[in-house]
Amino acid sequence: MIAGIAINDLVFVAALIVAGGIVTGLLAGLFGIGGGGIIVPVLYEIFRVLGVPEEVRMQLCVGTSLAIIVPTNVRSYLVHRRYGAVLMDVVRAWSVPAVIGVALGAAIAGLASGKVLTGAFVIITAIIGARLLIGRDDWRIAEQLPGRTAMTGYGFGVGLAASMIGISGGSISNMILTLYRRPIHHAVATSAAVGVPITVAGVIGYMLAGLPQQASMPPFSIGFVSLIGFALMAPVATFVASYGARLSHAMPKRRLEIAFAAFLLAVSLRFLVTLIW
Repeated sequence: MIAGIAINDLVFVAALIVAGGIVTGLLAGLFGIGGGGIIVPVLYEIFRVLGVPEEVRMQLCVGTSLAIIVPTNVRSYLVHRRYGAVLMDVVRAWSVPAVIGVALGAAIAGLASGKVLTGAFVIITAIIGARLLIGRDDWRIAEQLPGRTAMTGYGFGVGLAASMIGISGGSISNMILTLYRRPIHHAVATSAAVGVPITVAGVIGYMLAGLPQQASMPPFSIGFVSLIGFALMAPVATFVASYGARLSHAMPKRRLEIAFAAFLLAVSLRFLVTLIW
């Protein structure tokens, strides 16, 4: 599949891998998110250059993106945990229902059109970004986190939305936690932790979903997960993630919120453009 590719194309692929890995790692460490909004379009160009058929290219991008996000989330979580910022009671309450939500979301995503999923991504990220950018500290649902039933519902919702729009769920869980008066640094750290079971479950789901089409997959793939794509980008992203996590603890609260909001609104605008054109 690589034979016959021009040297310029290979250089372009290498540059995309390095740039995508650096940005993904920083996003994972800074904001407790996986960076799927960056990884998927980068992988799409890489797989295009490498000749992956268009009919399976996007599924392969999403599945491989989830695989790349796993180690960046793990490393980000470990660094945040050393700072004592992870809310482990939230992690315990959300992990199992989030995985159940991932399973249901993966099934729905397999039936829905790409425009439906892209529209969901635009709406969710725009709401979260606008809330962080123009929201006030007194915007609260409550002063304390809710009871067990509501927390289970939140975990399920985070997993469901994350699997439908191809992210680790960090942006959604960040919004929920800050609306319950949890500091942004704790929200970021906890989002990184919750993202680990979400992305692991997502990878397994995409592997299984792609097995019936294994014959159409490029070499060294398991279902809709490319082991080559994972091996190329994951080390760079994972290495950079710890620096992003350290940087998040050195930044003032409001500056971190503005940076996070700017990122979400930029990604939302990018996907809105793809819907219009």
